Amino acid sequence: MSTTLILIAYAIYLPISTGLTTFVSQHLFKNSKIFMLDIFNQQQEIAMATNKLFKIGFYLVNIGFALKIIKIYSLTDYKDLVETLSAKIGGFSVYLGVVMIVFIMFFLKGRKASKRENLRTQN
Repeated sequence: MSTTLILIAYAIYLPISTGLTTFVSQHLFKNSKIFMLDIFNQQQEIAMATNKLFKIGFYLVNIGFALKIIKIYSLTDYKDLVETLSAKIGGFSVYLGVVMIVFIMFFLKGRKASKRENLRTQN
């Protein structure tokens, strides 16, 4: 029974963690286009290329982390299954939130540096 429960847990955890990563990535990088255009002085080609590279990195880091923490040691009943999945998915959600905030801070820092550089070149 334990092996069956673990396989069920993996079958639930993998699509949820991948789906959460995709959801956060789509919203983060759709809204970061404005920051990238501002950072790269409205040069759309470089801004969008950089945004896509950040998006790929976001997927690699987060899906890699989701796979790294997938290990479930033992489950004896459905109560253990729900509690373990809750802890894994909840922990991963918190982690994704922190990573998203870090990316937003990078965008804001890049925007601030770009504005400073623009002021210097105008003077």
